[in-house]
Order: sequence, then structure tokens, then C-alpha cells
Amino acid sequence: MSKKLTVLFLVIMLLAILIAGCGGSSNSSSGSNQAKSSGGQTFLNLATGGTAGTYYPLGAALAEIWNGNIKGVNATAQSTGASVANVNLLKDGKADVIFVQNDIAYYAANGTEMFKDQKYDAIRGLATLYPETIQIVTLENKPINTVEDLKGKKVAVGAAGSGAEANARQILAAAGITYNDINAQYLSFAEAAQNLKDGNIDAAFVTAGFPTAAVQDIAAQHKVKLITIEDTFADKLISQYPFYTKTVVPANTYNGQTEDVKTVSVMSMLAVSSKMSDDMAYNLVKTMYEHLDRISAAHAAGKMIKPGTGQEGMSIALHPGAEKYFKEK
Repeated sequence: MSKKLTVLFLVIMLLAILIAGCGGSSNSSSGSNQAKSSGGQTFLNLATGGTAGTYYPLGAALAEIWNGNIKGVNATAQSTGASVANVNLLKDGKADVIFVQNDIAYYAANGTEMFKDQKYDAIRGLATLYPETIQIVTLENKPINTVEDLKGKKVAVGAAGSGAEANARQILAAAGITYNDINAQYLSFAEAAQNLKDGNIDAAFVTAGFPTAAVQDIAAQHKVKLITIEDTFADKLISQYPFYTKTVVPANTYNGQTEDVKTVSVMSMLAVSSKMSDDMAYNLVKTMYEHLDRISAAHAAGKMIKPGTGQEGMSIALHPGAEKYFKEK
């Protein structure tokens, strides 16, 4: 009986060793296949903005373009809190390509404004895209016709710490107005639109490519009025903040806006980390410009994206891969 038990024990042990050996071989093979699968692709997280804004539809189009035309790239467009949030995502390694305003990129690279003492000098530019226009929106029946008229009013200045909020603060300061002179409301574009429609605020700062969904939302129920920023005012602003440019919002962009409106813009742009390879940065820029028809179909602002303007308003150092592309052009 003892011999039988011993033999049985040895048989069980042998089987266990064989099974373990097969299992180990199987796991090794599976791991190898997984490594090959991930090793053959480059996953790119593209940080955009809110789904109702301009960045998200353009980002979705870019991801589709890169996926279909750059071998091994698997890009995904992510909805985010836009410029400031995107810089932090890039800095933390949670995004690979970001949409960002050129002024926010400048603040990050130089450690100023909302990035004071948080300098991120590894941020690099891929290309500037289109003007992000500062639209100071009110209703036609409001007695507000200049920036100076905002004094004493309830004004949506953008979400706290956002790029739009920085724009609002700088433009108000150029008019000699501080937040102590207004009733500042820290609202997102969608919140500002709703509050303007409901009569809870008098005006709102919106920084985005036009036509902007939030402003269109207001104009669907009310005749809107955009506040003019005259050339002399714009010159004063630009002398202090050179990333601003003069812009005209054409008549009839919105319901009730019957004339061209002078204002200023910052530029939207794409940025990456200096850690991105030169080849990848080059291919991202080149492939984007080779499929502008798809980008234009995604949003009206896409029609303004051109290789010839890809360095206008570039406020930070270009990535060497992008620089190579523009030198070829």
C-alpha cells in the first residue's frame, strides 16, 4: 500500500510539473504577443476641450487623420477642461498632444500667470491653428457699447484660472478696470450663455473660434451684441501682451450682429513635450496639413488652418520635428 501511495504521489507530482511547465510556456507566449501588439503601436492621447467647443470636433478629426495615415499610431481625442488643464495633463504625462491657447502656452513656458512658480519649460509647439477670438458678448438692449461700460456690471469672466479669465482680466485692466469695479462671475461658456439668456448677468467674455456654440445658443433666443475693441485700445493691449492679434468678426456671424466687429484674438495651437521624437512630431504636422479638407469639415474654424500661417503667433519654442516640416515648406 505504501509503495502504491508513493507511486501515486510521484505521478501526481510529475503531472503537476508538466502542467506548470505548459502553463508557464503559455503565459510567456501570451506576454510576448501582448508586448508585440503594444510595441507595434504608438498610443497618443490628444487633449482637446469641452464637447460643445471648437477643440473637441477638430481633435476628433485629427485623431481620425493620424490613425488612418501614420503607420502604427493609435490616437484618441479626449474631452478636457481645455488650455490650462491640457498643459497640466501634458506636464504629468497624461496627454501626448494638446490644444492650447498661445498665451497659456507662453505662461506655462515662462512660469507666469496661473503657472507662477510652476514653470514647464519642456513644452514645445507643433503649429498654430486659428485665431481664438475674445468675444465680449452682451444683448442688444443692454447699455454696454465699450469695455469701459462694463464698470459696475455683472460680468462672466470665464472659469476661475482659465485662459478666458486671464484674457478678461488683461482687457479690463487695459481699460482701467479691476475686478473690484465689476461683479465678476466665474462661469464656463455654457453657464455664461444660460445666465445671459436668463438676465442674471450683463455681459460675458468668451474666448473661442467663431462662430462659437455658446454665443449661437444666446443668439437663438436674443439679438446679441459684441463689444468693439478699437485699434488704439488693441495697440495698447498688444504692446503689453504681444501674443494678442487684431481680429474682425464679420457681420451676421450671429443673429442680431449686423456689422463687422473689431476685437482681438489669441491663437489656438498644438503643443507636445520635448520628449516626443522628431519623426513623430514631423509626421503629425505633415499629415495634418495633408488632410485639411477633413479638418474643415469638422468645424468652420478648420478652414483657417493652413501651413502658411502655422507659425504665426507661435509663443514658445517649436519642436525640432515641426521645425523641420516648416523649413521644408
